[in-house]
Amino acid sequence: MAQKTNTTIVKDVNYYKKKFWKLFFYGLGVMALFFALASWGFFGTMPSFEELENPESNLATEIISSDGVTIGKFYNENRTPIKYEDLPPSLVKALVATEDERFYEHSGIDAKRTFGAALKLGRNGGASTLTQQLAKQLFHGEGSKFFLYRMIQKAKEWIIAIKLERQYTKNEIIAMYFNTTDFVNTAVGIRSASKVYFGKEPKDLTIDESAMFVGMLKNPSLYNPLRRLEKVRERRNTVLGQMVRNHILDQATKDKLAAQPIVLHFHPESHKEGTATYFREFLREYMKNWAKENKKPDGSDWDIYSDGLKIYTTIDSKIQEHAEEAVAAHMKNLQREFFAQQKDNPNAPFLKITPEETKRIMDKAMKNSDRWRVMKDMGKSDEEIIASFQLPTKMKVFSWNGEIDTIMKPIDSIRYYKHFLQTGLMSMEPQTGHIKAWVGGIDYKYFQYDHVGQGARQVGSTFKPFVYATAIEQLGMSPCDSIIDSPFTIPVGRHHVTADWTPKNSDNKYRGMVTLKKALANSINTVSAKLMDKVGPEAVVALTKKLGVKTDIPIQPSIALGAVDITVEDMVAAYSTFANQGVYIKPEFIIRIEDKNGVVLYEPKIDSHDVLNKDIAYAVIKLLEGVTEEGSGVRLRTTGGGNGDNVWTGYPYGFTNAIAGKTGTTQNQSDGWFIGMVPNLVTGVWVGCEDRSARFKGITYGQGATAALPIWGYMMKKCYADKDLLISKDQFERPDNLSIKVDCWTPRKVEPDSTAVPPEEEQNTDEFGL
Repeated sequence: MAQKTNTTIVKDVNYYKKKFWKLFFYGLGVMALFFALASWGFFGTMPSFEELENPESNLATEIISSDGVTIGKFYNENRTPIKYEDLPPSLVKALVATEDERFYEHSGIDAKRTFGAALKLGRNGGASTLTQQLAKQLFHGEGSKFFLYRMIQKAKEWIIAIKLERQYTKNEIIAMYFNTTDFVNTAVGIRSASKVYFGKEPKDLTIDESAMFVGMLKNPSLYNPLRRLEKVRERRNTVLGQMVRNHILDQATKDKLAAQPIVLHFHPESHKEGTATYFREFLREYMKNWAKENKKPDGSDWDIYSDGLKIYTTIDSKIQEHAEEAVAAHMKNLQREFFAQQKDNPNAPFLKITPEETKRIMDKAMKNSDRWRVMKDMGKSDEEIIASFQLPTKMKVFSWNGEIDTIMKPIDSIRYYKHFLQTGLMSMEPQTGHIKAWVGGIDYKYFQYDHVGQGARQVGSTFKPFVYATAIEQLGMSPCDSIIDSPFTIPVGRHHVTADWTPKNSDNKYRGMVTLKKALANSINTVSAKLMDKVGPEAVVALTKKLGVKTDIPIQPSIALGAVDITVEDMVAAYSTFANQGVYIKPEFIIRIEDKNGVVLYEPKIDSHDVLNKDIAYAVIKLLEGVTEEGSGVRLRTTGGGNGDNVWTGYPYGFTNAIAGKTGTTQNQSDGWFIGMVPNLVTGVWVGCEDRSARFKGITYGQGATAALPIWGYMMKKCYADKDLLISKDQFERPDNLSIKVDCWTPRKVEPDSTAVPPEEEQNTDEFGL
């Protein structure tokens, strides 16, 4: 009986052993089948070999300056990839110590952690390795809350992790992990995060800053430095503790770092803020067209927001920075004077226009506003929209002292913005055509019209060098030749004039015999008119077109005084021809475009042609040097000040090197210009209000020598002080065997009182006086 019982027990044990192993192998088989089906895409598509080979997607396009600085991006996600070599060791070590201590030992799945997490049913956290987390970030995002779906996702995650480990090195996996992590607040990827939160490149991160970013990985929204700084600090200290545990830091160093506060230098990257905003918007429009005309190898269009292109531009970040600083400093200064002059004007900022003209300006501005467009899209009638402009509304408005929160009627905000003086500035290297600085206005967020490439304005006396150049070329004249400054009339019928044209000098004075150099320096209108009469407007227009000016120019003698609308871009390119020995080079803003892998997609070809011979070009340069030696640009060299010197921002400039330039002022001082040249940099500046009827009351502040020249002077002063820049102080290159007389005899001058104001500076440069 006992024997029978023992046999039964033995039989029962063997039975259950067989059952166990049977279930075990069935389970393994089911699990293998499950993973096989997942791998084959039965539960949804798996990434292809090509996708694993190129997992980076939705990469920001970088805009890179000629000196290697990223000045902006086009993006859906603000993400720029970085190589492992550019990651600081502290960041990598903190990541491994905190997120995956056995990262260098496993092949994508940490069996020990996975088994431990399974036994505890995930109560102490999951067991995802860095590679699994990367797989999730790249291919399926946040996990499902439904258990069955989550298990399927987990299986895919394991399979992808193993494939990634086979495809990439450990260092590449770490780099990809940091490149794809969203650190919130517009910062995707460690490079963007470093710049947004600390204003630096990743390689410059300190240990505690690295620990902060690693701490954010657990839950970037929860550990958001802008919202929960103390919680972020605690999490950072936890990461520092992990670094101690893994023998990366000693306890004393950890304690010292843990005691430090988190000091952010938060600079969110925005399309409307930062450096070179107007240029970036101009570039964006250009790239949209480029992407349509230049296809990918598969025939599809490039996406400038997600394909990770690199656009290497001609802009120099230092020159751009100095240009923007000069614009901000001078325009703030000049605007203060403008507001003061408008204080007692009942129709401010408009002068000498009728109520009907005022209404026409305001109605046009209303209909061009965002408010009008949005309400029109909502189906509102014109009457309803106009009524809304009379209702006080909460808004932020621009001021030179920062944004102002206020309550204002929208119609009043339009009039308020009409007060602001605008500007356009462009700098170009004449020998290459490379644009070095582009400032299209005073603040892109509030004033998005670009006064460099879009806005053509009357150029005043800055047009006169084109007349003089034509005279030198066609009549064989030289800067030292003399001409009589006297009353002059072009009769009706001659040169297409429909009535007698008798231009007057702005000061109503006549100087008698003067050299061409003296005449241009003092912007004498009668001399320009006489030269125009000699060569004819057709010849001047033809030369101006050869100089790259795209505006339609009327065939009329009055163009000699600048009654022509031309952009800053075209004026700078035209003047650059004189500095480049008579060779015109079309302005260029791109050096090359590369794809995300560094393959060059586009390199522009130089577009140039001969306009003038070297001797004539040099003669024009010598004429323009006279403007800064004795004419309306002389304040670049003086130190004594004068009428209006309270807005000569940066004065005295104290330049002693060769400078060729020309000021310009239009009728009623609506536009002020200065174009200044040194041998390797030509810069043009325009200043004026959006509407020509909004202007200074008098010539003192409205003339180009006060409104525009100080921006050039202040910018160049900063450029010369910047040792990283090589802006020339040399003489302009003199052609060998020069055939035109340019060194004119001048009588010895008695030194004036240093505080006296040269009469040329105070002349009324209203070139259109009749």
